[in-house]
Amino acid sequence: MVAITDTKKDSIFKAVSQMYTDVASCPSRTFHFPTGRAACEFVGYPAKQLDAIPPTASESFAGVGYPFAVGAIHAGDAVLDIGSGSGTDVLIASLLVGPGGTVFGLDMTPAMLDKARTNAAKMNAQNVRLIEGNAEKIPLPDASVDVVTSNGVLNLVPDKPRCFAEIFRVLKPGGRIQISDIVLGKPIKESSRENPQLWAECIVGAVLEDEYLRMFRDAGFRDVQAVSHVDYFSKSPEPDTREVAASYGAQTVVLKGAKPR
Repeated sequence: MVAITDTKKDSIFKAVSQMYTDVASCPSRTFHFPTGRAACEFVGYPAKQLDAIPPTASESFAGVGYPFAVGAIHAGDAVLDIGSGSGTDVLIASLLVGPGGTVFGLDMTPAMLDKARTNAAKMNAQNVRLIEGNAEKIPLPDASVDVVTSNGVLNLVPDKPRCFAEIFRVLKPGGRIQISDIVLGKPIKESSRENPQLWAECIVGAVLEDEYLRMFRDAGFRDVQAVSHVDYFSKSPEPDTREVAASYGAQTVVLKGAKPR
């Protein structure tokens, strides 16, 4: 991957934050990627899980898959959701871990954090902790969580090896990952990666699937496996987005893995 300067990173993070501020603030708006409850159902969320959380959480959903299919989260776990958005996955995880567990939601977009806090309050989800930050420097101690989950976010992170090392750091020995993200079948032109706005649109920050899985293994994870795939961009309302995604073989992968004991 091409090196990303700190200045370029700042531009990428700013573009991403602006995009998801719009998703939080204007959930009825049409975006180039699927959003809302319809997107949840398309990627595999059961209606029963969605009915158990406030509709104001799922209305700003911008994930790309159903990471809970991995089944990594158990009662009593401490869970970190990277890129927690308006709270869909955080609140589902809060029900799975129960009162004996804790769910940390990490997001860098204040509008999403505010919306997630409101949604957690609506559910009286007292085991939820929402924190501001980004995935390249997770503000949690070493070996502090049992599971890391993320949905459609890590492709937006410029320094993926650093991010995956951070995930490894905050997991306890034997900790587990359940990740849904965008991967590619063909490489992106490096010139396209220079455009921060294109990063926010969820394709140019993605990498080849084999490379993506390899980076997790290089970070120290074991048993890294692709569990399922979704033709996510087939539901984009924008013909140009569908065409570009198809040309690069962009799709969702749901994967699992574990930190050695």
